Amino acid sequence: MVEEEVMGRMRIPRSDEIVGTVEAMVGGSRMVVSCSDGKERTCRIPGKIRRRIWVKEGDTVIVKPWCIEGDKKGDIMWRYTKLQAGWLRRKGHIK
Repeated sequence: MVEEEVMGRMRIPRSDEIVGTVEAMVGGSRMVVSCSDGKERTCRIPGKIRRRIWVKEGDTVIVKPWCIEGDKKGDIMWRYTKLQAGWLRRKGHIK
């Protein structure tokens, strides 16, 4: 039953998205994210989802790099709960 609740709203990263972990809060809805491709990006939460998700340090998130300065900046598109992040690790989607 718990796994069904976890999978209810599960989102797998698309081809242009990267999984990362929030390292630090910078302020102004911006944070430093350590991404799975080995790069650190300064990411923001876009306005359309800013009020729907609450992100804190240590959370696993989906990052969409910007077209310009994609190695340094990006947008946070989704936040996983602790249960969802554990499920993704067990299934091999994230390391």
